[in-house]
Amino acid sequence: MIKIIASRKSNKKRFTYGPVPSRRLGYSLGIDIVPFKTCTYNCIYCQLGRTTAQTKRRKRYIAREGVLAELRKILEPKTRIDFITFSGSGEPTLNTEIKNLIRDIKKITDIPVAVITNSSLLFRKDVQKSLLNADVILPTLTTVNYDTFKKIHRPFPSITVKKIIDGLIKFRRIYKGKIFLEIMLIKGFNDSTEEILALKNVIKKIKPDKIQLNTVVRPPGEEYAHPLTLKELNKIKKIMGRNCEVIAEFKKNDNISKREGINEMIIQYLKRRPGTQKDISKSLGINQNEIVKYFSELLKKRKIKKRIYRGVIFYERL
Repeated sequence: MIKIIASRKSNKKRFTYGPVPSRRLGYSLGIDIVPFKTCTYNCIYCQLGRTTAQTKRRKRYIAREGVLAELRKILEPKTRIDFITFSGSGEPTLNTEIKNLIRDIKKITDIPVAVITNSSLLFRKDVQKSLLNADVILPTLTTVNYDTFKKIHRPFPSITVKKIIDGLIKFRRIYKGKIFLEIMLIKGFNDSTEEILALKNVIKKIKPDKIQLNTVVRPPGEEYAHPLTLKELNKIKKIMGRNCEVIAEFKKNDNISKREGINEMIIQYLKRRPGTQKDISKSLGINQNEIVKYFSELLKKRKIKKRIYRGVIFYERL
């Protein structure tokens, strides 16, 4: 389902960002409901860098009234939105308001709601109940091995991979929406045949609607977190079976035209994640040759900076 919304350029956004192109959901309006890098994990592959506030405590980090007020202001018929997505710069299930936010969003729009989660709190019944009204849940499971789990995620001490697996299985039994299970694959960590076969056996019990293979495509928190090749991902896809897919590069939306405030839109994009000129030209619908001048201006003004990762130039907000 596609609805059309846009932000008023006079209003500064605190809780929402985008829409940005998502390889999993199309054009996604993101909602960020926890402070920056507040998470249960400290993943070696995280594109936002190392976790600065590691916790498992659920609380009202951000009041829903502010989020809803901002969302109401940007619901206008101008820009394509495929999903309203809870994700952002931390683990969204840490906010105890997520249940009420999902409920209230569905009262003001019929745009489907998705939640991207690292799965770490899904063993909790209160978290499971909080997510029941979402249309799509996108949890992550990287391994079933205790040591591998600790090396990749560096979790809050009491969080274990067994709890996560049990939580995913139990959640599937009560959840009526769709589950797109992400497997984040890191070279030399969880890509062995033994790891993949063990994952496959557990995933049969979780019964996701889709299995989505991902790898390190943006600068990670740790330089030693390396990606798999497309050939390697496709080999794992064959092992996993028919409902498995490699998350493909996002395709261009030719209907989005040049608009005012391009510099601000670039900054808003980079506020949430590093990106290449190609990424952002696709997001904004601007020719890559044309968008170069905006990057040059932002670099001169010291609004953004370059970072080279595996020979590719990424940009980050300063």
